[in-house]
Amino acid sequence: MKKRIFFLILLLANTFLYAQQDEAQKLLEEGKSLCRLEKASWNASDLFVVDYPQLKDSLNGYLSYQAEGKNVTTIFYSLKGGTKVLARYQFSDISYQLPISVDIHHPQPTEQEKELIILRTKTNHLLETNSDRFFSFYNNTSMNLIPVVTPTEKKVYLLTGPKVTGVVLLGNDYVLTFNKKNELIKKEKLHNTLISIPSKELNKGKEVISTMHSHVVSPYMTVTDICTLLLYKNYLSWTEHIVIGKKYVSILNLKDETLSILPLETWEKMASDKTSN
Repeated sequence: MKKRIFFLILLLANTFLYAQQDEAQKLLEEGKSLCRLEKASWNASDLFVVDYPQLKDSLNGYLSYQAEGKNVTTIFYSLKGGTKVLARYQFSDISYQLPISVDIHHPQPTEQEKELIILRTKTNHLLETNSDRFFSFYNNTSMNLIPVVTPTEKKVYLLTGPKVTGVVLLGNDYVLTFNKKNELIKKEKLHNTLISIPSKELNKGKEVISTMHSHVVSPYMTVTDICTLLLYKNYLSWTEHIVIGKKYVSILNLKDETLSILPLETWEKMASDKTSN
Protein backbone atom coordinates (compact mmCIF):
# COMPACT_ATOMS: atom_id res chain seq x y z
CA MET A 1 0.00 0.00 0.00
CA LYS A 2 2.82 2.40 0.92
CA LYS A 3 4.57 1.68 -2.36
CA ARG A 4 1.37 2.46 -4.25
CA ILE A 5 0.92 5.79 -2.42
CA PHE A 6 4.56 6.69 -3.08
CA PHE A 7 4.11 5.85 -6.77
CA LEU A 8 1.01 8.06 -6.99
CA ILE A 9 2.80 10.95 -5.31
CA LEU A 10 5.73 10.57 -7.70
CA LEU A 11 3.38 10.42 -10.67
CA LEU A 12 1.54 13.57 -9.58
CA ALA A 13 4.85 15.38 -9.02
CA ASN A 14 6.09 14.46 -12.50
CA THR A 15 2.76 15.47 -14.05
CA PHE A 16 3.00 18.85 -12.32
CA LEU A 17 6.60 19.29 -13.48
CA TYR A 18 5.72 18.54 -17.10
CA ALA A 19 2.73 20.91 -16.94
CA GLN A 20 4.94 23.75 -15.71
CA GLN A 21 7.56 23.07 -18.35
CA ASP A 22 4.87 23.12 -21.02
CA GLU A 23 3.46 26.41 -19.68
CA ALA A 24 6.93 27.95 -19.57
CA GLN A 25 7.61 26.94 -23.17
CA LYS A 26 4.31 28.41 -24.38
CA LEU A 27 4.95 31.71 -22.61
CA LEU A 28 8.52 31.84 -23.90
CA GLU A 29 7.54 31.21 -27.52
CA GLU A 30 4.78 33.84 -27.43
CA GLY A 31 7.11 36.34 -25.78
CA LYS A 32 9.77 35.67 -28.42
CA SER A 33 7.18 36.13 -31.16
CA LEU A 34 6.15 39.52 -29.76
CA CYS A 35 9.83 40.44 -29.47
CA ARG A 36 10.43 39.64 -33.15
CA LEU A 37 7.52 41.86 -34.16
CA GLU A 38 8.56 44.76 -31.96
CA LYS A 39 12.22 44.47 -32.98
CA ALA A 40 11.21 44.59 -36.64
CA SER A 41 9.20 47.74 -35.91
CA TRP A 42 12.27 49.29 -34.26
CA ASN A 43 14.51 48.47 -37.20
CA ALA A 44 12.02 49.53 -39.87
CA SER A 45 11.18 52.81 -38.10
CA ASP A 46 14.85 53.79 -38.02
CA LEU A 47 15.09 53.12 -41.75
CA PHE A 48 11.77 54.73 -42.73
CA VAL A 49 12.53 58.17 -41.26
CA VAL A 50 15.81 58.25 -43.18
CA ASP A 51 14.64 56.65 -46.43
CA TYR A 52 11.32 58.46 -46.86
CA PRO A 53 11.21 61.75 -44.91
CA GLN A 54 8.79 63.13 -47.52
CA LEU A 55 6.15 60.59 -46.37
CA LYS A 56 6.20 61.65 -42.72
CA ASP A 57 3.17 63.97 -43.02
CA SER A 58 1.10 61.19 -44.62
CA LEU A 59 1.93 58.60 -41.96
CA ASN A 60 -0.83 57.45 -39.59
CA GLY A 61 0.75 54.36 -38.14
CA TYR A 62 2.88 51.26 -38.49
CA LEU A 63 2.72 47.61 -37.49
CA SER A 64 4.59 44.34 -37.91
CA TYR A 65 3.33 40.84 -38.56
CA GLN A 66 4.61 37.36 -39.21
CA ALA A 67 4.97 36.80 -42.95
CA GLU A 68 6.22 33.73 -44.82
CA GLY A 69 8.06 31.28 -42.59
CA LYS A 70 9.91 33.25 -39.93
CA ASN A 71 10.02 36.42 -41.99
CA VAL A 72 8.51 39.52 -40.41
CA THR A 73 6.96 42.37 -42.42
CA THR A 74 6.63 45.93 -41.14
CA ILE A 75 4.29 48.33 -42.90
CA PHE A 76 3.86 52.08 -42.62
CA TYR A 77 0.38 53.18 -43.62
CA SER A 78 -1.81 56.20 -44.23
CA LEU A 79 -5.56 56.52 -43.60
CA LYS A 80 -5.91 59.77 -45.53
CA GLY A 81 -8.19 59.36 -48.52
CA GLY A 82 -8.49 55.62 -47.91
CA THR A 83 -6.13 53.08 -46.41
CA LYS A 84 -2.86 52.68 -48.28
CA VAL A 85 0.56 51.28 -47.50
CA LEU A 86 3.40 53.78 -47.79
CA ALA A 87 6.23 51.26 -47.41
CA ARG A 88 6.84 47.61 -46.56
CA TYR A 89 10.02 46.26 -45.00
CA GLN A 90 10.60 42.52 -44.75
CA PHE A 91 13.13 40.99 -42.37
CA SER A 92 14.36 37.41 -42.33
CA ASP A 93 16.35 37.86 -39.13
CA ILE A 94 15.38 40.71 -36.81
CA SER A 95 18.78 40.62 -35.09
CA TYR A 96 20.10 42.46 -38.15
CA GLN A 97 18.81 45.89 -39.08
CA LEU A 98 18.95 45.46 -42.85
CA PRO A 99 15.75 44.11 -44.47
CA ILE A 100 15.72 41.53 -47.22
CA SER A 101 13.29 43.68 -49.23
CA VAL A 102 11.68 47.13 -49.30
CA ASP A 103 8.50 47.78 -51.28
CA ILE A 104 6.91 51.17 -51.99
CA HIS A 105 5.17 50.19 -55.22
CA HIS A 106 2.15 48.27 -53.87
CA PRO A 107 0.06 50.70 -51.81
CA GLN A 108 -2.99 48.44 -51.53
CA PRO A 109 -2.96 46.60 -48.18
CA THR A 110 -3.42 42.84 -48.17
CA GLU A 111 -6.40 41.33 -46.36
CA GLN A 112 -4.13 40.46 -43.44
CA GLU A 113 -2.82 44.01 -43.31
CA LYS A 114 -6.33 45.47 -43.47
CA GLU A 115 -7.38 43.45 -40.45
CA LEU A 116 -4.32 44.41 -38.45
CA ILE A 117 -4.78 48.10 -39.32
CA ILE A 118 -8.40 47.93 -38.13
CA LEU A 119 -7.35 46.41 -34.80
CA ARG A 120 -4.61 48.97 -34.28
CA THR A 121 -6.92 51.86 -35.25
CA LYS A 122 -9.62 50.70 -32.84
CA THR A 123 -7.07 50.31 -30.06
CA ASN A 124 -5.72 53.81 -30.72
CA HIS A 125 -9.28 55.15 -30.39
CA LEU A 126 -9.71 53.37 -27.04
CA LEU A 127 -6.45 54.90 -25.81
CA GLU A 128 -7.41 58.38 -26.94
CA THR A 129 -10.88 58.32 -25.40
CA ASN A 130 -10.10 56.21 -22.30
CA SER A 131 -13.61 56.94 -21.07
CA ASP A 132 -13.41 54.47 -18.18
CA ARG A 133 -9.80 55.42 -17.32
CA PHE A 134 -8.77 51.83 -17.80
CA PHE A 135 -5.40 52.82 -19.28
CA SER A 136 -2.71 54.68 -17.33
CA PHE A 137 -0.19 57.06 -18.86
CA TYR A 138 3.19 58.18 -17.51
CA ASN A 139 5.57 61.00 -18.34
CA ASN A 140 8.45 60.24 -20.71
CA THR A 141 6.80 57.07 -21.97
CA SER A 142 4.86 55.94 -25.04
CA MET A 143 2.39 53.13 -25.61
CA ASN A 144 3.52 50.56 -28.17
CA LEU A 145 0.81 48.50 -29.86
CA ILE A 146 1.35 44.99 -31.22
CA PRO A 147 -1.70 43.55 -33.02
CA VAL A 148 -1.64 39.77 -33.46
CA VAL A 149 -4.06 37.69 -35.51
CA THR A 150 -3.93 33.90 -35.50
CA PRO A 151 -6.43 31.31 -36.77
CA THR A 152 -7.92 31.13 -33.26
CA GLU A 153 -7.71 34.65 -31.82
CA LYS A 154 -7.29 38.38 -32.39
CA LYS A 155 -5.39 40.38 -29.82
CA VAL A 156 -3.59 43.66 -29.39
CA TYR A 157 -0.79 43.84 -26.82
CA LEU A 158 0.08 47.24 -25.37
CA LEU A 159 3.54 47.83 -23.87
CA THR A 160 4.81 50.97 -22.20
CA GLY A 161 8.15 52.04 -23.63
CA PRO A 162 10.59 54.68 -22.33
CA LYS A 163 11.33 57.93 -24.11
CA VAL A 164 14.58 58.23 -22.16
CA THR A 165 17.65 55.98 -22.23
CA GLY A 166 19.08 53.93 -19.39
CA VAL A 167 15.92 52.26 -18.10
CA VAL A 168 13.82 49.20 -18.84
CA LEU A 169 10.10 49.52 -18.17
CA LEU A 170 7.99 46.55 -17.10
CA GLY A 171 4.29 46.79 -16.34
CA ASN A 172 1.53 49.18 -17.34
CA ASP A 173 0.84 46.68 -20.10
CA TYR A 174 -2.44 45.35 -21.43
CA VAL A 175 -3.97 42.85 -23.81
CA LEU A 176 -7.19 43.48 -25.73
CA THR A 177 -9.15 40.61 -27.27
CA PHE A 178 -11.42 41.05 -30.30
CA ASN A 179 -13.97 38.74 -31.92
CA LYS A 180 -14.26 37.70 -35.56
CA LYS A 181 -16.07 40.96 -36.34
CA ASN A 182 -13.17 42.94 -34.85
CA GLU A 183 -15.32 43.97 -31.88
CA LEU A 184 -13.68 44.36 -28.49
CA ILE A 185 -14.79 41.55 -26.16
CA LYS A 186 -12.19 41.68 -23.38
CA LYS A 187 -9.48 43.93 -22.00
CA GLU A 188 -6.97 42.95 -19.34
CA LYS A 189 -4.32 44.66 -17.26
CA LEU A 190 -1.25 42.46 -16.99
CA HIS A 191 0.36 44.47 -14.16
CA ASN A 192 -1.03 46.94 -11.62
CA THR A 193 1.91 49.33 -11.78
CA LEU A 194 4.86 50.48 -13.89
CA ILE A 195 8.29 49.21 -12.86
CA SER A 196 11.46 51.05 -13.87
CA ILE A 197 14.78 49.16 -13.74
CA PRO A 198 18.16 50.74 -14.64
CA SER A 199 19.61 48.99 -17.68
CA LYS A 200 23.12 49.33 -16.27
CA GLU A 201 24.22 48.92 -12.68
CA LEU A 202 24.47 52.34 -11.06
CA ASN A 203 26.59 51.31 -8.05
CA LYS A 204 30.17 51.03 -9.22
CA GLY A 205 31.97 47.90 -8.18
CA LYS A 206 28.76 46.00 -7.50
CA GLU A 207 27.98 43.20 -9.91
CA VAL A 208 24.29 42.54 -10.48
CA ILE A 209 23.48 39.09 -11.82
CA SER A 210 19.70 39.24 -11.69
CA THR A 211 16.78 41.58 -11.10
CA MET A 212 13.25 40.80 -9.97
CA HIS A 213 9.73 42.05 -9.42
CA SER A 214 6.57 40.57 -7.93
CA HIS A 215 3.25 39.76 -9.56
CA VAL A 216 -0.23 40.19 -8.16
CA VAL A 217 -2.30 39.92 -11.34
CA SER A 218 -0.55 37.19 -13.34
CA PRO A 219 0.61 33.85 -11.85
CA TYR A 220 3.66 33.65 -14.14
CA MET A 221 5.99 36.00 -15.97
CA THR A 222 3.90 37.59 -18.70
CA VAL A 223 4.65 37.38 -22.41
CA THR A 224 5.02 41.18 -22.37
CA ASP A 225 7.72 40.89 -19.67
CA ILE A 226 9.54 38.33 -21.81
CA CYS A 227 9.18 40.48 -24.93
CA THR A 228 10.55 43.60 -23.24
CA LEU A 229 13.44 41.86 -21.50
CA LEU A 230 14.56 40.13 -24.70
CA LEU A 231 14.26 43.40 -26.62
CA TYR A 232 16.69 45.10 -24.25
CA LYS A 233 18.95 42.12 -23.42
CA ASN A 234 21.95 43.55 -25.32
CA TYR A 235 21.75 46.78 -23.31
CA LEU A 236 21.61 45.15 -19.86
CA SER A 237 24.39 44.45 -17.39
CA TRP A 238 22.41 41.56 -15.84
CA THR A 239 21.44 38.26 -17.43
CA GLU A 240 18.55 36.96 -15.34
CA HIS A 241 15.16 38.28 -14.30
CA ILE A 242 12.90 36.72 -11.68
CA VAL A 243 9.15 37.22 -11.24
CA ILE A 244 7.68 36.19 -7.89
CA GLY A 245 3.97 35.38 -7.98
CA LYS A 246 1.59 34.17 -5.29
CA LYS A 247 2.25 30.49 -6.05
CA TYR A 248 5.03 30.35 -8.65
CA VAL A 249 8.40 31.87 -9.44
CA SER A 250 9.38 32.47 -13.08
CA ILE A 251 13.07 32.76 -13.99
CA LEU A 252 14.10 34.12 -17.41
CA ASN A 253 17.69 33.51 -18.46
CA LEU A 254 18.41 36.27 -20.96
CA LYS A 255 21.68 34.80 -22.20
CA ASP A 256 20.22 31.39 -23.10
CA GLU A 257 16.67 32.70 -23.63
CA THR A 258 15.15 30.02 -21.42
CA LEU A 259 12.26 30.25 -18.95
CA SER A 260 11.79 28.14 -15.84
CA ILE A 261 8.73 28.03 -13.58
CA LEU A 262 9.03 26.71 -10.02
CA PRO A 263 6.55 26.43 -7.13
CA LEU A 264 7.14 29.34 -4.73
CA GLU A 265 7.94 27.02 -1.81
CA THR A 266 10.57 25.21 -3.91
CA TRP A 267 12.26 28.46 -4.87
CA GLU A 268 12.17 29.72 -1.26
CA LYS A 269 13.80 26.50 -0.07
CA MET A 270 16.50 26.77 -2.75
CA ALA A 271 17.14 30.39 -1.78
CA SER A 272 17.29 29.45 1.90
CA ASP A 273 19.73 26.59 1.27
CA LYS A 274 21.95 28.86 -0.81
CA THR A 275 21.98 31.49 1.96
CA SER A 276 22.78 28.97 4.68
CA ASN A 277 25.66 27.59 2.66
